Amino acid sequence: MAQPNWTDPALIRNFCIIAHIDHGKSTLADRMLQITGVVEDRQMRAQYLDRMDIERERGITIKSQAVRIPFTALDDQTYTLDLIDTPGHVDFTYEVSRSLAACEGAVLLVDAAQGIEAQTLANLYMALDNDLTIIPVLNKIDLPAAQPEKYAEEIAGIIGCEPSDVLRVSAKTGEGVEELLNEIVNQIPAPVGEADAPARAMIFDSVYDTYRGVVTYVRVIDGKLSPRERIQMMSTKASHEILEIGVSSPEPTKSQGLGVGEVGYVITGVKDVRQSKVGDTITTLNKPATEMLGGYQEPKPMVFSGLYPIEGTDYPVLRDALEKLQLNDAALAFEPETSAALGFGFRCGFLGLLHLEITRARLEREFNLDLISTAPNVIYRVDMEDGAEHVVTNPSEFPTGKIAAIYEPMVKATVLSPSDHIGQIMELCQERRGELQGMDYLSEDRVEMRYTLPMAEIVFDFFDALKSRTKGYASLDYEPIGELQADLVKVDILLQGEAVDAFSAIVHKEKAYPYGVEMTKKLRELIPRQQFEVPIQAAIGARVIARENIRAIRKDVLSKCYGGDISRKRKLLEKQKEGKKRMKMVGRVEVPQEAFISALSTDTSGAEDKKKK
Repeated sequence: MAQPNWTDPALIRNFCIIAHIDHGKSTLADRMLQITGVVEDRQMRAQYLDRMDIERERGITIKSQAVRIPFTALDDQTYTLDLIDTPGHVDFTYEVSRSLAACEGAVLLVDAAQGIEAQTLANLYMALDNDLTIIPVLNKIDLPAAQPEKYAEEIAGIIGCEPSDVLRVSAKTGEGVEELLNEIVNQIPAPVGEADAPARAMIFDSVYDTYRGVVTYVRVIDGKLSPRERIQMMSTKASHEILEIGVSSPEPTKSQGLGVGEVGYVITGVKDVRQSKVGDTITTLNKPATEMLGGYQEPKPMVFSGLYPIEGTDYPVLRDALEKLQLNDAALAFEPETSAALGFGFRCGFLGLLHLEITRARLEREFNLDLISTAPNVIYRVDMEDGAEHVVTNPSEFPTGKIAAIYEPMVKATVLSPSDHIGQIMELCQERRGELQGMDYLSEDRVEMRYTLPMAEIVFDFFDALKSRTKGYASLDYEPIGELQADLVKVDILLQGEAVDAFSAIVHKEKAYPYGVEMTKKLRELIPRQQFEVPIQAAIGARVIARENIRAIRKDVLSKCYGGDISRKRKLLEKQKEGKKRMKMVGRVEVPQEAFISALSTDTSGAEDKKKK
């Protein structure tokens, strides 16, 4: 085998693009691929790096992608640029944190017509914590509504540079993109590492390929990796042989190995993604490194929801589908659960509502499943008076007995908005039990507000409410900050005295009555009339807080009685009443599947808005 020709680390630049959804991140990546000739014009398509159908359809990036771009700079030297494309949505922040760890610099991309958004600000602070070199760029300068001067000043104020240092580009037309590539070469430092030291490479992503098993994306820090070499995962101590090693340019291209500072992929034929844990360090088996690289935190599920197949026979299909999805999505957690109302299903943990929605859409589309998802809820911790502690991810797990305290997860939320909407935002956050922690003006008409809010108040429809009250201009970012004691109760929905587990919810004491009234009213419209009267009740423990009745279907037993004695009619009516009473004692309320779907459907009308977040 020929001696591999390692790329000189001085000619490598590793960078990522930080931007908000719809600020032109994927379009800028497209232009870079086109200008440098990596992708020919005839093969070019919009959002080239977004591989999943659902990404292309919604116009959002979900999985981060890495691509190698050769670029000849002004000094006639050809540099290797490794671009790592990152998602912009708050639910996929963990994907961003992984990408940042593999880079030395970041392009901060801001829409020249909208200015910096909350999520971008959060990712910017994350990049600064990682000591990355930031190149500020204003995109979409070709738009009639663009205000580059105004927003250049805003960015300069945030990152501490001169407004003239902020580059102006149009990813759509390609204007200024070449200048940006030259700035990446000039400003972003080359990777540093020891070429002769034991190999150390960080795994920043891993995906499952049906034919080749797990494809692990790595960034080499020290030493080098070569084909047919045996490698070891430092955290799990599992060892494998490298079957194929290479770079994405942008399609996978085999190479003779990866050296210091290079970004590429490794295939070992392993079939389980959990053996290639993201954040782990790869080293060689014959000359192992002693110290691991600093990894990153494991993504923790924040929102839980039950997923049940509408057809009970689809349960095994759903289990296989979730296992396959988990191979590509390290943040998805699930465990089997049963519900008296919905049958067998899984309790799944997600990073947020968009993550839930994307997962459900992928299950339905890629595996042809019809699913019901229960209302999303967060994790509560319940301390009992006898000292026992319960972790509750589902209202049906809520303990009975004397409760000493209930703790709920809290988040620190950052809202960026035009200053005209401060009143509406404050009103919304107060309704959701939020506390204002501080407020700063980024410019004379843009304000940043910081709140602490219960996670449970954010996961359902907070974002939609925020968008509608601010005419779509506000943006939201949040991060967990621990838990606080709260006055929470479990509201049960009873049909004819029997609790229906699928409709139970854990809510704040003040919200219990409105929830009970709304749910009983909804069910009265959804459940068809039975042969007997059905009471629908909302109760906290033994105390009923709301009630609706579904009236019985009554057969006209008097239709054959023309005139005659009233006592005959009365006797027939009494007989019917007795029958109804007896039926009520033995009859069970039939709740059609449609009623469950309608009552439990999380409002997806705001789903499309979430893209614009």
